[in-house]
Amino acid sequence: MNILTVTPNPSLDRTYEVPGLRRGAVLRATGERVDPGGKGVNVSRAVAAAGHRTLAVLPLGGAPGALVAELLAAEGIEVAVVPVAGRTRSNIAVVEPDGSLTKINAPGPELGPREGELLLATVREHSARADWIACCGSLPPGLGPPWYADLVARARAAGARVALDTSGPCLVAALRERPDVVKPNAEELARAVGRPLATIGDAVQAAQDIRESGAGAVLASLGVDGQLLVTASGTYFACAAVDAVRSTVGAGDASLAGFLTAGGEGPRALAAAVAHGAAAVRLPGSVMPAPADLVPASVTVTEAVPVDRPLRAPAS
Repeated sequence: MNILTVTPNPSLDRTYEVPGLRRGAVLRATGERVDPGGKGVNVSRAVAAAGHRTLAVLPLGGAPGALVAELLAAEGIEVAVVPVAGRTRSNIAVVEPDGSLTKINAPGPELGPREGELLLATVREHSARADWIACCGSLPPGLGPPWYADLVARARAAGARVALDTSGPCLVAALRERPDVVKPNAEELARAVGRPLATIGDAVQAAQDIRESGAGAVLASLGVDGQLLVTASGTYFACAAVDAVRSTVGAGDASLAGFLTAGGEGPRALAAAVAHGAAAVRLPGSVMPAPADLVPASVTVTEAVPVDRPLRAPAS
């Protein structure tokens, strides 16, 4: 399996573990990590940790960008760098002992038309050897939602299967180009269909609406309530028992990596997605799980979707 990832707005992520978060206080960290960040970057890290080939296409600039490339190379990940004039952003995550996560995400450098076009051209250059192209995350200033639609259109024209993990207007714009898989969380799912989701059945209907708008399949993360896979051939629900949550940073990205490396379709891939996500939340910062971290026996997959079950964190 060879997976190319595209992260239009990568970051250098600093994660601090603290005993408790108190506004206005001086906090002493009990743990600290510096990782290359961005949703697509995390997908590549998880794919590499699983022993598969991956290439990360990244617009990078300044000292933070150089450090992102250096950290990825240390993990054995090939990087196709698109040089940009601005400095790659730095993000901060603060994690409490119960797993509560507070994030501060910077906007990122502004990309001009030439840099946006170069990023698209670089994806096209490397797409022929990819089994999947995972297009992930927010857009930096300077790139509008049509950029994502153009990316999906070009990737599909090159014959690649496309997985899309973005939200809001970017997701809506890209649906018309028919990505093979989209991966919203519950909040993003609700925003895409313009209505609140109170039950798992509501989430199923929202995913079906997104399929009707152009997505081949919808892999929807419902947080502690599990994951849904809605396809043309059926709807599946999966969940996993997690004894302790250490950090949720990058768990959704690990889940997408598990889904794609398991073939990107059907209940087997859904089980792999849930196993990877459950393993990720047990690890510090945005550490991506290796095969030894997975507990496949903890995952349950069923076609008997509990449609009446309330979502523990209703999305609106």
